[in-house]
Amino acid sequence: MSRENSIRVLIVDDEVGHADAISEAIARIGLPVKQAHNLVDAKRFFTEDEFDLVITDLRMDSLRDGFDLLEFVRRTRPGTEVIVVTAHGDVTTAVEAMRNGAWDFIQKPLDLDIIRAQVRRAAEKIRLHKQNSRFQIALDQKFGMQGIIGNSEPMRRALQMVRQIAPTDISVLILGESGTGKELIARAIHQNSRRSAGRFVALNCAGLNESTLEDELFGHIRGAFTDARGDREGRFEYADGGTLFLDEIGDMPLTMQAKLLRVLQDRQIVRIGSNDPIDVDVRFVAATNKDLEHAVRIKEFRDDLYFRIKGATIHLLPLRLRREDIPPLISHLIEKSAQRLGKSIRGIEPEALKTMVAYDWPGNVRQLENVIDNMIALATGPLLTMTDVPAEIVGPYSVETLSTTALVPVDHLDTGPGTAITNVVGMTLADLEKQAIDKTLKMFNGNREQAARALGIGERTLYRKIKEYGINE
Repeated sequence: MSRENSIRVLIVDDEVGHADAISEAIARIGLPVKQAHNLVDAKRFFTEDEFDLVITDLRMDSLRDGFDLLEFVRRTRPGTEVIVVTAHGDVTTAVEAMRNGAWDFIQKPLDLDIIRAQVRRAAEKIRLHKQNSRFQIALDQKFGMQGIIGNSEPMRRALQMVRQIAPTDISVLILGESGTGKELIARAIHQNSRRSAGRFVALNCAGLNESTLEDELFGHIRGAFTDARGDREGRFEYADGGTLFLDEIGDMPLTMQAKLLRVLQDRQIVRIGSNDPIDVDVRFVAATNKDLEHAVRIKEFRDDLYFRIKGATIHLLPLRLRREDIPPLISHLIEKSAQRLGKSIRGIEPEALKTMVAYDWPGNVRQLENVIDNMIALATGPLLTMTDVPAEIVGPYSVETLSTTALVPVDHLDTGPGTAITNVVGMTLADLEKQAIDKTLKMFNGNREQAARALGIGERTLYRKIKEYGINE
């Protein structure tokens, strides 16, 4: 069975002979195909069914039918790829279609070998996109992965590492400041491993003394101490066959570190008060916000334990070092919080968004989530505005100052603490608007729906402005 067989193709051409030729070429590589011979049927078929790839002639009953369909597909299902068919030598039209979101173009007269090659390339891209989407959806649905939403290069590297190491049993060390989503990454590793049917057991080591930690991890037998009225299994036993996650392992007392090392080496625990070893089989994942290498140098963390738990290392950067992830995070959190709180909030105004992007977020995603919850709870309009942004986030900016620079793109902000907005005197309003649209689209990785919501305009208006300014998405 072809690896591409789940990818469905819609052919749109008012010349039946051309549509048949393309369909036959694609059918030979094992992809299911459906034809439409006018714009009305094409939109209806696309709405009623799911297609991953659309191949459409640009000039049909109307000279703009193909562009109309392209816009419809991009608006209705942005993940669908579009290949356009143009007249021979009509490069200008092909370039316009590419700017409007087409993936590739085919020139007439039709060359079936070229068509098959282009479709194979498109199918491969779609297949990989589906794999990544399934992975991200699984994270989002099962774990509320707002903590690792983002398309910055650091987050892509972290998710790629999760995909690579999840199927193995290698120990994992997750490093990052508080609130960056370390436990969410640990859960994702577990859920995408062969141990996913087993338990994911988490324990935060911060603030626990040696005796409490030993009891939590290894359990005890009846009579082991005054309050031990019965046997109790510890976290290692409870996680047997699954994953044990120790958060803030850098806070573990030295004497307890030696006991943990022995368990990881021998894969056996002994309950407090017992002499009988118990075999345990767990995937071990640890996390900390401390510099463990420094802790090893100053003898606050055992070097042998450090090298035992450091099988694979995932670094989660704070939000201030990946600001491009803040807009999609805010969009996701607004939707999630509004639904949970029963509020009709559909987005955030540009000046409020820029202010939140410029803030350093010392509490990272956890702080951002709490701030969004509070803003949603107190908001009175359909969009979050500067009046909804807490004073500690606004800092030196006033609502009046920011409202006069609503169209200044994010890279015109000095994002260092306590700085002011770069002067934009001399720029035309059209230049400001073009840059605002361009930068907002980049913030949301070309997602027009999110960009339009952030800009406070409709999608059709955004589409018109993109064409008007010749913005290359």
